[in-house]
Amino acid sequence: MDALFDAINVRDLLSTSDLRDPTAPLSAPDLRLLITRLESHSLQIKSKVKSYILAHHSDFSSLFSLCNDAVSRTDQINQCLLDLLALVSDSPIDGEIREIVEELSGKMKEAREKREILELVRIIVGISERLGRIKEGVKNGRLRLAAVDIRDLKKILRIGDEEEREPVVYGLLRKEWLDCFEEIQEMLVKFVENAVQFEPDSSIVRVKYRLSVDGIAGVVDLHSVLDSMEVIGILDYGFAKVADQMIKHVIIPVVKKGSSISSMEDLKDVSKEMTEAILKILSTSNPMVDVDGEIIYSRIIQVINFVCKCICFENPSWIRCFGRLTWPRISELVISNFLSKAVPEDASKLAGFQKIIKDTYEFETALKEMAFISASDSTDQKLSNFAENVELHFASRKKIEILAKARNLLLQCDFTIPQEYTRKGHPMKNSGTAVNYYEHVVDLLFLSERCLVSKAATQLMDLVHQTLKDICLSSPRVALEFYHAARDAILLYEAVVPVKLERQLDGVNQVAVLMHNDCFYLSQEILGLAFEYRSDFPISIKEHAVFVDLAPRFQVMAEEILQRQIQLVISNLKEAIDGADGFQNTHQAQQFESAKFSIDQVVFILEKVHIIWEPLLLPSTYKKSLCMVLESVFSRITKDILLLDDMAAEETLQLQRLIHLMLESISSLMESLSTVIQKERPGEYHTSLVDDLIPSLRKIRKVAGKTSGHAFEIHHNSLAKRGTHQHWVYDARGKRFHQSNIYRLPSAKRMPMEDRKCRLVSN
Repeated sequence: MDALFDAINVRDLLSTSDLRDPTAPLSAPDLRLLITRLESHSLQIKSKVKSYILAHHSDFSSLFSLCNDAVSRTDQINQCLLDLLALVSDSPIDGEIREIVEELSGKMKEAREKREILELVRIIVGISERLGRIKEGVKNGRLRLAAVDIRDLKKILRIGDEEEREPVVYGLLRKEWLDCFEEIQEMLVKFVENAVQFEPDSSIVRVKYRLSVDGIAGVVDLHSVLDSMEVIGILDYGFAKVADQMIKHVIIPVVKKGSSISSMEDLKDVSKEMTEAILKILSTSNPMVDVDGEIIYSRIIQVINFVCKCICFENPSWIRCFGRLTWPRISELVISNFLSKAVPEDASKLAGFQKIIKDTYEFETALKEMAFISASDSTDQKLSNFAENVELHFASRKKIEILAKARNLLLQCDFTIPQEYTRKGHPMKNSGTAVNYYEHVVDLLFLSERCLVSKAATQLMDLVHQTLKDICLSSPRVALEFYHAARDAILLYEAVVPVKLERQLDGVNQVAVLMHNDCFYLSQEILGLAFEYRSDFPISIKEHAVFVDLAPRFQVMAEEILQRQIQLVISNLKEAIDGADGFQNTHQAQQFESAKFSIDQVVFILEKVHIIWEPLLLPSTYKKSLCMVLESVFSRITKDILLLDDMAAEETLQLQRLIHLMLESISSLMESLSTVIQKERPGEYHTSLVDDLIPSLRKIRKVAGKTSGHAFEIHHNSLAKRGTHQHWVYDARGKRFHQSNIYRLPSAKRMPMEDRKCRLVSN
């Protein structure tokens, strides 16, 4: 059946030859053929449909019957709905029932709301009455009952858990509660301040147990005050000032100044009830120098005993509260003023620290028994943790000392070089006598050369070597700290010196070259550290001790400093050559003087570089750097001269003069370069080696015309205009020679031919 509904492609009904041009119109025969085939196709479809219906006659009959039944049931349902609507519309009782139900619901809702409002009013009145009783109780000295009411009302009013769109009365009640809370809090804190009094002038702590405050009827005892503070949850707040004053006036004198506790007196009245307690502190005129840890701990225990008995009434929760407020500061005072100072400076004395460790452990145990510190919280065991880690603290302090020493020597070094060293015939070139002039000429570890370094570099490496020797004699924990100290001390050079010498690095000077030598020397020394000490390191350190990763950093720094110096020199030389204006028209006096001044500047810069670099740089580095500079100079001058299009004979002679002047002026520099090359390759030295290192040197010598003969290349403008280009050579008399017959001619002068263009040709 699906085949009947397939789309009919009209072109399929035509013959194949008719499909060659899809845009061509159909002819009348084609149309008739198409109509005939369409009619035939239609008849086929009709035949197929008829046969399909006859084949499925029973299916179609059942389908039509089902549709008829559905229509009949729909009509029945419609009739039932019409009857129901007619019945409802004829009798209005349903409307009356609906009105009664709505009225009843409204009355019940109104009654429920009134009951809720009455309950709310009752609660509000009760809360208001309790708030009034709180104020009355505070005035009458019933602090405990007032505190209980404050605590209960806090839960009822959900203080701290407010919700949006609450009744306004809730906000008013909360405000009234807050006023009561602040009033009783202020009153209780004032009681505590009056109860615990510090008298710095007489070094007395006085605790009064019978308290009276203006506005409060009767006398209140300190225990009731503290109990009330605990009920409303402000015990920490109430103890805060007392704890601070106890640290300031009692603990600090005991720990820092070595003050002792002379007496603790209890004063009682006729009824034998304690009314006052006094703690007297005996100050000493001599500050504490070397006090035994056992004495310090015993004095602190005396103070804490006084607090536990006379202030906290031996209540564990109150003692713990007071301990939380004071113990962090007490432990820091003991560590900074006693334990850290007791850490031995020599590893051999670490064994003598065991007694202090024992005393510290017993001290903390006593505090745990008094509930002053927690028995389960490891953070409260600061003193014993510090004492048990004495090796680590010893190493940490030594590390700080090592880094401080390294930083100081780097900052204090001025990186100056004695004048004797920079004079001609400097000691570095005189058979190893440099030590007589400057003691910081060092042998490089992996090269058979010596170089001059700063005092800071040698002292820094001495410090590193001493630290590594200490590692070989230390325990693993101490050795690890020393290892990090040695690495950090080396890295301090990278962090401190470039910043300190920032201005000097922006110019061409000896300081920058000296820093280059430092970095190169440090990289060499770093590479040898592991080979020298690794075998003697503790086993656990051998797996982690690495220095070779630091060497490339200093090698890169040395190369960057050197390249920066080279680029600064090249930049100065280019600026000097720019003043020659391309060496044009040197036959004119003014232009010749300008070019000569530029050449003089070039010579001055090169000589300055020669004076600075040769005494300080390694010969190989000096050769490489100087060749780069000379190549940039010669190539630039040669390029400028060869770009000249029109030169007179007098102009060429002046250019020759300038080039010869420059080469003669830098003869000492070239000699130093030749000397370095000859020492590197004594059996192979030849003047051509210098030319190989400086390719532009050959060119500038050719341009200078070291022989007296010259020739000129003439281009006929007239031939050039006709599209041809011929080369001819003329002598001074104007005789023409073909390019293939160029030979050495006498000194030439420019020919007075306006239509000819002359250019110097190298012999």
